[in-house]
Amino acid sequence: MSAISLLRTATAAAHDSVDSAFAGYDFADPSEYRAMLLAHARALPTAEARAAQIWRALRRRTPLLAADLAALGASVDLPIETASGGEAAAWGALYVVEGSRLGGGILAKRVGAGLPHAYLSAVHQPGEWRTIRTAIDTAAARQDEAWHAAMIAGALDTFALYEAAARVPVI
Repeated sequence: MSAISLLRTATAAAHDSVDSAFAGYDFADPSEYRAMLLAHARALPTAEARAAQIWRALRRRTPLLAADLAALGASVDLPIETASGGEAAAWGALYVVEGSRLGGGILAKRVGAGLPHAYLSAVHQPGEWRTIRTAIDTAAARQDEAWHAAMIAGALDTFALYEAAARVPVI
């Protein structure tokens, strides 16, 4: 089984939990959209920092998220900080961070007219997601079961980070 297939299977429930945590936001309503962006701002900087440990080509979306929030008159909350977990975990984080671009492109279509959407619209460049998936599979190919478990743990930790961020009350 490829690492991507392993990650998809092992994290499906966590992915569903994150989707459920964010499902209630109305992206056409400025205050709800702002609250969703604030939740992402609590998770994305930490998640991107994890992924950047092993993926130098990471196109960070944190500045786009901060710009969207500034356009809505909001400042970025302090991100939730957690332990990084090492190289294998960073590959799992990369899977989640870059996989979220796929969903972001779909969600960008739901953003209300006139609202900023640079963050959600920052989709993959042609071939980028394929390159990332191949890199994850290649990194995992010669590794043992413990390494694969750490990679999965890194992905699960990153999903948990987003879920925790979604559950922080907006003030």
